[in-house]
Amino acid sequence: MAQQIKLGLIGLGVIGQMHLKMAATMPHVAITAVCDVQSQLVESTAQQFNIPHRYTDADALLANEEIDGVVIALPANLRTAIGVRAFAKGKHVLTEKPVAMNAAEVRALIAARDASPIPNRIGACCSCRYHGLPSAKVVKDFVATGALGNLRVARVRAVLAAPPTPPFNPPPIWRLRKDLNGGGILMNWGQYDCDYMFGVLGWRLQPQRVMARTFTNIEAYATYAHPSSDAETHIVAFVDCIDQQNGKPVVFSYERGEFTSSASEEIWQIIGDKGTLRLWMKEKKGKQLWFDHPSDKGTVTELLWEGDEDWTQQHGMPVSDFGAAIRDQRPPTTSLEQSLVIQSMFDAMYASAESGDSCRVDSNNTNHLIKLE
Repeated sequence: MAQQIKLGLIGLGVIGQMHLKMAATMPHVAITAVCDVQSQLVESTAQQFNIPHRYTDADALLANEEIDGVVIALPANLRTAIGVRAFAKGKHVLTEKPVAMNAAEVRALIAARDASPIPNRIGACCSCRYHGLPSAKVVKDFVATGALGNLRVARVRAVLAAPPTPPFNPPPIWRLRKDLNGGGILMNWGQYDCDYMFGVLGWRLQPQRVMARTFTNIEAYATYAHPSSDAETHIVAFVDCIDQQNGKPVVFSYERGEFTSSASEEIWQIIGDKGTLRLWMKEKKGKQLWFDHPSDKGTVTELLWEGDEDWTQQHGMPVSDFGAAIRDQRPPTTSLEQSLVIQSMFDAMYASAESGDSCRVDSNNTNHLIKLE
């Protein structure tokens, strides 16, 4: 029988329960320990999923030598400290998204991983979810052929109208709080959008300079967010990048909003000088990918791919990939270094929005922000 990776899960909220449900279908992964501060939740969950090891203290779980790695499904402000201690105990670590509160915390995780008493520990982030969809591989493989030519623009615009009633009842306190989540919609959905776009492009884009604006919730939808919320529900950003394959500039154009006054619109595009790929990130039945390109008849459109996808393909991806990476001793789909690229860019977006100036992200991802005169 192939090696089964034993994992501990810290945090038994909504996403933690999802990890348990998906892991139960995976032959190469077993969640054998769970932890949460709510003892009754620990017991009921452990009974439901037949889990032998049960904890209300994360350090007690980390001391369990049977566990190969941990999945940290806690709010963002709690993850880094536990991740650092997990690496110190020789565990592999998978964090929920956002990977951390800021780039400095991602660097702390990388340093802890590299200092682990057991070498070659894996650090991964759940922002990789949408790479689990079949269409993501189609997009990545197509981009790698060079059919788009020199890249010019990678574009994401996902602005969603407010639903008739609040989507959360009650609204979670952490979701739009800077001190608990590191930010708002950018940290909640931007991690997916940017991980996906940068990932299908082969992580070849290096962000250089950012101009961004953020906007908080509008008065008409005050009840859709917790009263203590102070983070953004809408962000618009323009990011100058360098294509590390050829040294040419590429623009990453990004906008994400929720509870907005506009109609919903979701667009993902990769534009090159030989063609444009129009895609859809999220799972969808009858999903289609389109290739627009020049011809002697002007720009023409071809259907590149069509297929059905469902939510299990993306929700199961992080734990499945993490377990396989441990088993096969390979990098995860989204490593801590790749997460640092995204988080450094996010830090620059927030700094730009606060200052009103463009901010630079240095090529070493040390997040040194320079006001552009």
